Amino acid sequence: MGRLTDKVTVVTGAGAGIGRAIATTCHAEGAIVVVTDLDGAAAARVAAELDALGDGRAVSYAVDVTDRASVQAMVNGVVTAYGRIDVLVNNAGWDLAIPFVQSEPDFWAKVIAVNYVGVLHTCREILPVMIEAGGGHVVNLSSDAGRVGSSGEAVYSGAKGAIIAFSKAIAREVARHGINVNVVCPGPTDTALFNSLGGDNPRLREGLTRAIPFRRLATPADIAAAVAFFASDEASYLTGQTLSVSGGLTMS
Repeated sequence: MGRLTDKVTVVTGAGAGIGRAIATTCHAEGAIVVVTDLDGAAAARVAAELDALGDGRAVSYAVDVTDRASVQAMVNGVVTAYGRIDVLVNNAGWDLAIPFVQSEPDFWAKVIAVNYVGVLHTCREILPVMIEAGGGHVVNLSSDAGRVGSSGEAVYSGAKGAIIAFSKAIAREVARHGINVNVVCPGPTDTALFNSLGGDNPRLREGLTRAIPFRRLATPADIAAAVAFFASDEASYLTGQTLSVSGGLTMS
């Protein structure tokens, strides 16, 4: 029996990278995993891999977190199928590295919509389900960029910082309903998104590795382990907390 046995767990942005690792770890801990992603085919592949034994503990939905109707359709489907949602993991995110003075409002809007408004949409639709059930766990993925800033990612840093403040506020609002809300902030993590932001540059990668006390980038599994802890009953007395998973690159 795992720490998340039979917990209905919604993971956004789970078609690849950190989200995929979170879905995999939660499934290994016994969860019924709802794999969601803008790329519905990628979400379906992950769910099929997790459900290779045919136990029915993984399903997929194509979800655009920036579209509230898309989120509502997924939530309605999950509640119809399982009657509840026990865990929400907001992982979906997007960015491009660009100096702020070279960026434009349409870029700002997309970064804010995917990284922050998407969290508002899923929380608005799923928290009432948890309140009615009398409990639940919300784990929001922010970033160390939201804690300490990141050059070339000013709008992303702002959106991720907003997730931290929002999570603290709703943690206070829903604690009386037995719901905890916590934040995981990944540091530099070896993913395709990181590579697209310059992580495929050997000099940047080497410089970051030297700066990290553990002398390596995080793996998606490192982040997933922290998420699984916050999603479990072991964290039932923790709420409004922000955990940096950065190998010691940032400490506070």
